[in-house]
Order: sequence, then structure tokens, then C-alpha cells
Amino acid sequence: MTNHWIDLKNSDVILCMGGNPAANHPLSMKWIMRAKEQRGAKLVVVDPRYTQTAAKADIYAPLRSGTDIAFLGGMIKYIYDNNLYFREYVVTYTNASFLVNPEFKMPGQLEGVFSGYDAKTRKYDKKTWTFQMDEQGVPKRDLTLKDPNCVFQLMRKHFNRYTVDKVSAITGTPKESLLEVYKAIGSTGKPNKVATVCYAMGWTQHTVGVQNVRAFSMIQLMLGNVGMAGGGVNALRGESNVQGSTDAGLLFHIIPGYMPVPTASLVDLAAYIDKMTPKTKEPRSVNWWGNRPKYLVSHLKARYGDAAHKENDFAYAWMPKLDEGMNCSWLNMFDEMYKGKFEGFFAWGQNPACSGANSNKTRTALSKLKWMVNVNLYDNETGSFWKGPGMKPADIQTEVFLLPCCSSVEKEGSVSNSGRLVQWRYKAIEPVGQSLADMEILNELYFRVKRLYQKEGGKFPAPIVNLTWNYGEKDKDGKIKHVNPHLVAREINGYYLADVYDKTQTPPKLIGKKGELCVNFVSLQADGTTSCGNWIYSGSYTQKDGKIINMMARRGKDDPTGLGLYANWAWTWPLNRRIVYNRASVNPQGQPWDPKRALIKWNPTKLNPATNKPGVWEGDVPDGPAPPLADEKAGKLPFIMRPDGVGALFGPGLADGPFPEHYEPLECPLQENPMQAKHRINPTIKLFYGKEGSLEEDVFKSCDTRFPYVCSTYRVTEHWQTGVMTRHKSWLLETQPQMFVELSKELAKEKGIGNGEKVTVSSARGSLWAVAVVTDRYKPFKVMNTTIHQVGIPWHFGWQYPADGSGGESANLLTPTIGDPNVMIPESKAFMVNIEKARG
Repeated sequence: MTNHWIDLKNSDVILCMGGNPAANHPLSMKWIMRAKEQRGAKLVVVDPRYTQTAAKADIYAPLRSGTDIAFLGGMIKYIYDNNLYFREYVVTYTNASFLVNPEFKMPGQLEGVFSGYDAKTRKYDKKTWTFQMDEQGVPKRDLTLKDPNCVFQLMRKHFNRYTVDKVSAITGTPKESLLEVYKAIGSTGKPNKVATVCYAMGWTQHTVGVQNVRAFSMIQLMLGNVGMAGGGVNALRGESNVQGSTDAGLLFHIIPGYMPVPTASLVDLAAYIDKMTPKTKEPRSVNWWGNRPKYLVSHLKARYGDAAHKENDFAYAWMPKLDEGMNCSWLNMFDEMYKGKFEGFFAWGQNPACSGANSNKTRTALSKLKWMVNVNLYDNETGSFWKGPGMKPADIQTEVFLLPCCSSVEKEGSVSNSGRLVQWRYKAIEPVGQSLADMEILNELYFRVKRLYQKEGGKFPAPIVNLTWNYGEKDKDGKIKHVNPHLVAREINGYYLADVYDKTQTPPKLIGKKGELCVNFVSLQADGTTSCGNWIYSGSYTQKDGKIINMMARRGKDDPTGLGLYANWAWTWPLNRRIVYNRASVNPQGQPWDPKRALIKWNPTKLNPATNKPGVWEGDVPDGPAPPLADEKAGKLPFIMRPDGVGALFGPGLADGPFPEHYEPLECPLQENPMQAKHRINPTIKLFYGKEGSLEEDVFKSCDTRFPYVCSTYRVTEHWQTGVMTRHKSWLLETQPQMFVELSKELAKEKGIGNGEKVTVSSARGSLWAVAVVTDRYKPFKVMNTTIHQVGIPWHFGWQYPADGSGGESANLLTPTIGDPNVMIPESKAFMVNIEKARG
């Protein structure tokens, strides 16, 4: 989230699209309702299904799954046509005025693709996706926004194709509903109005998932809603610590703090820093990522301590490396596993036999392993895959180990929620039976592996035997007896490894003493004198006047602004800043666009204690201490993480285009893309099926009369993820006991299916039984003059429990092996199925 849960109460218009917060994120719904009740805010819901959230909406608009970009593209055109954009914000704080390479061409000119497309490689050569530069190496700008090659005009031209008639024909959304939504969102493009969006997997689990999110991010920039209280772009994370997991670098391509994993060609630290550190010649840009060398070296010092020093490149060589172009995301990993490329696998706190796309393939892949370790609260479909439906245990070589771990209330530590709020939780009860906290399991594994390397050697022991592991009292053999989570948190925060001085001052000013916890990431160094496990968390566990303070454990309830910032409740990264890019909430003079929702304000006369000169920010923690933009000598642009300092309407960094473009899902009911005939699906996605050597398990069928209905997966309130935790709770299982499929009354009548009857739902990859829920919540869509039906199924069930099989099977038996080209998230929200009455 750019903002946070409580901040939803500050919004004038709230769009819920790609999520159902009333059912799945009820805490967010509390604040949405607060906005409606206290501010008269409008709640707008766009969803294929009339959901619990829609029942509270002021405006509801249905749309066919997989057509969000068409819907949002029409909204952008509406904003242009009606001059609803916040012009001063757009000109000053976005790249709308930047001039693009005249050779750049768009899908309307090139039959559905941008310039540089190579059909053989399914990739773009982006040499035309560049800006025109002046003699200083800074993008040329046209502040009048009239040049045909400026981003503003190119964007207008691109989305001018998304007429209301065209969008309605693609999405199935009635024209009057489209215009009602567009008018509501468009009304916030002024200083005293603000809109926000709450989205979840309904936006991301598509082959255009990243571009779905980007499309509305562009709308928020056009309307001046980024950085504002009540604004921003807000992801509804699937659980309370998903944000924390990505912060901590659990994805294959990043290390903690969202720094890129090195590639094999970057042979030393200097090469990594040169390639991975963004550079800019824009004098008004903060370019905060320019500090990456400090963060990486401090991270290496946290990993390897005294073993990392200048003479050995701070142990950079010990870091894992990716081969060039290597993609180790979920779909690729299980594809390689299926092909026998893995010997072992840790399934830690997950259930891939049910949660992964194309579950039949996933389960078969597990059978190709030599061993698997399942770390979970309960046995599940993954741990027992070898005795599941269609499996022959005698033919499976995989040896499975179950390590029982304890639940979140049985251990102490922190969780980081969607709003980047890091809260410390105490242990309520002791772990049950032989279960252990994850840290304790890792501790046991680490010292066993370390001893093996020390005793037997190995191909590359240094990264293991040199790890720092100072997390508690040691036994006589040097093993940590029990992990102290406070010591882990302190290592993440960082330490001063020597006395550190601010050498920009005369005389140099002491920042921190050797052995003390770092104040925050501003004081991290690139010379090895600081350590920090995760730079964005530096400041979360610190000390002042010799007193150590766990900022995450704070529970202050004061809220002087009334905006719900609660700055003394726990701690938010970065630097306890509750709303990121908050410098965009003020005009170039540093005064709030909306004084009634002022996050920060520049006081030009008040003495700044840091500089001992007049001029200081008041309010929330600002995005950097520099003066506002109007200060000709020291003023800075607000988007501090971007090298050019501004919000990106034109985004050349993505794999599938600098502007979003509508493409149909891999499986869809249309023979052609209504926007253009040549490219029905995203031209840059990796196709697992349809080439030499492809697997039959990866088959997909589009526009196939055997699978005529659009299907989407979703969650219900009563169950959690694949149901491993909730299916074992009798009271929850009683409320939602088994797999079901929602379908419209019209489709039920057409198929002769009655409410409560058992049906078979099938796709090109598998089938399952479900109980039919015939409802008004789904209505047929009119798409390109054809009636299209959509159905929906939850994804919380699996064969392993209840033991009698009464709960049904996983929805992911039906979903395809396909992903977004930028992040490879599977397309689980739009695929094609059939429904028939169950036989017998």
C-alpha cells in the first residue's frame, strides 16, 4: 500500500476492483464504511459478481473477468475528454511533459504491439521506448503538453481508441454503468477531492496483471491522488505478513529491502553496484536508490560479520547468483521439477498441491523428487500427495518428512501488514506437542548443515560456515540453544560496527557509537562500518540515549492530525512514514493541495534543528528533508525512489509495453481481440504449451465449445488460503463445508441445473465436483453481441481433509499454466470451463 488501512476513511471515492474486502479484508471495510458514514464518500465496486462489498456500494458495475484494462482505458479516455486531470500536478510531478523518441509506435499503429516487437522471441527491443535528452542528459520536456511526442499526447492517442461503445462491448459492462463509474472517479481530479483503490488478486492473477495495477496507478497520477491522504494505490494483501515476506526478500529475484539478486555476469561488487544502482542527471531528483551501495554492503556485513571485509569484496562472491535471463518463479520452478531437475524441495508454510496453478501437474512434479520436507501445522495435500487421487504410491520415489511448526500465537515476533505497519506480537501460549517455531526449526537445520560442511567439506562451504548466527545463548558446541527473536530484529535493524561520523559537517558530527543500534538507514555506510539485514527496516529496533527501543512494540494512541496516522502505534517502513510519496501532497511551495487533509507542510521560517537554518517540514515524516520544489537551489521532486523524480505515466521498464493495452486472457470466449485482430493474447507471455517438447499437462483451450464458460476463483470469509488451517476447524467447516460453484439463474436454466445439485466443473486440464449455487449474483454478459456466462469457485478445498472426501477438490485442478510476463503470477481469475450435472 502507498497508504494504509485507516487512511481509507479520508477518501471521497473508494474503488474496490479486483477484490472483495467485505468478505476477505473486513478490517479495510470498517474504514471504508467510516468514510461513507462520516464523509459521505462514494463506494464504487467493479466485479464480475455482485459481492458482499457490492451490497454496500453506491455504484456497482459488472465486468467480464480479464477485461480490466479495457475498463480502465475507457476511464483514462473519459478523463482526457472531459479535462478532469489535475493539470498542475500532472505537469510538475509526472513525466507527462517528457518527449519520447519519435520512432516509438503504439498498438493502434502496429496491429496490437508496440515498436520493437520480435515475434520469434516474444520479446521487445526497447530502443524506441526512450526519452529525447538535452545536452545535460536530462529528458526534454514540453510543459504546454502540446508536442505530439510528449507522454501526455501519446497517452491521449493510445487510449483514444477505448471508446465507451468499444469498452462496453469488450467488458460486458452496460454503458450507463461505465459512465457512472467514470464520473465518480473523475470527479477527484482537483485539490480538494481524492479517490483511492483497494485491489487484490482479482487484478493481479492475469496475464496482464502488472498492467492492470499500472493502469489505475496512471489514473491516480492523472488525478493527483498519489501521496495524498485518502488516495494512493492500495493492495489488499492476502494475509497479515505477506508484505513482510516480500520485504524480507522471499521472492527469487530480490534480497531483503527490494534489492536485485546478483546475476552471474556481475562478477564483483563493483560490477553489481555499477549496473544495479540507478543513475540520474536530473539535478532536482533525490534518486534514493543511489544509496544502494550502502544498503548492500551493510546487508553483507549483517550476513557475514567480520568475514565480510573490503579485501574480499565484503563477501559478495558468497551471494547466490542467477544466470542471465534465469527466472525461478513458481511456474518455472514446478515446470523444471516436473522434468526431474530437482532432487529436494522444502514446502514451508504452504500447500502447493492445492495452491499452485494446474494442480495435476504440480502434484506429478512432486512425485519426481527424491525427498520433500513439509513444514506446516497439519498434514496437507502436499505432504500426502503420494497417496492422493490418481497416485500409485508404489511408483513414487519421493521421501516425505513432516516438520510440525507452531502457529502465530505460539511464537513471538513481528508481522508487517498491507500498510507497511510492522507490529510486534507476543507469544500467547506455548507450542503444542512437538511443534516448534519456524526460527527454531531453521536453527536446528542450520547447525546440522554447518556441521556437515565443517566435517565433510563441500563444493562451496564458505557461504554457510561464515554466516553470522548470533541469535541467543550458545551451548558448549557453539550451537544456539534457542533463537531470541529480539536479536534477529536487531540484526535486521542494523548496528554501528565502528564510530560513525557525519563528515559533511565541520567538525564531523558523531552519528553513532560502535556497538549501538543504527538510528535508521540514513546513517548506513558503504565502507563496512555498519551492518543492516534489511535497510527499509532500519529504525524499527533502535536506541536513544543508551536505551534500546523496540519501535514495533509501541502502542501510542494519539492522533493529533485526526487523519488516523497514529505515528506512535508500532512502526511503519520507511522511517515510520505512514503515506509514501507524501511530498506530492503539497504544491511546489510546500503548501498542502488540500489543507483539510494536510499530511506535511513546509514552514519556511521555523528553525530546522538539523541544519540550524530556517525551513522545516511539519506533520508526517516527509519523503526526504530537502526543501520543496520551488526552492531553486535545494528543492527536490517528490517521487524520491525514481531516478527522474516524477511519477511514471510512460513506463518503459515493463516487458509488455510502456502503456497498458487490452489483451484477452489465455483462455477466453472470443476468437479475436476486439481492440485489434492480430494479437488476441499478451504477445510477451511465456507459452508452456504449443511448442516442440511441450507437456500435455500444460494444454489450454480457447474458444472451444467444450469449455464455453468463463471461470474465476475467489475466497470466502470462512476459509483461509487452501484451507489447511480452517478446514480442521469444525465450526468453520460447518459454515462452508464443501466445494461449490456459483452460476447465474439464466445459465442454470439453460443447463437444467437446480440449486444444491452436484455438478462437474471441467477444464482442458482437469475436473472436480461441486455443489451448484444458483444465484442472482452472476448475470450473463453481452460481449461483442454474444451472450457470455461466467461462473465462480472458491479455492479453499482439497482431498486430504475432511478425510472422507466430503469437502471436494482444489479449484486449481482447472487453472492453466500461464503467467504475467513481468512477474509470472498465474492467471487464476479468467479461464474457460464447462459445467454439467454430475452423473449418478
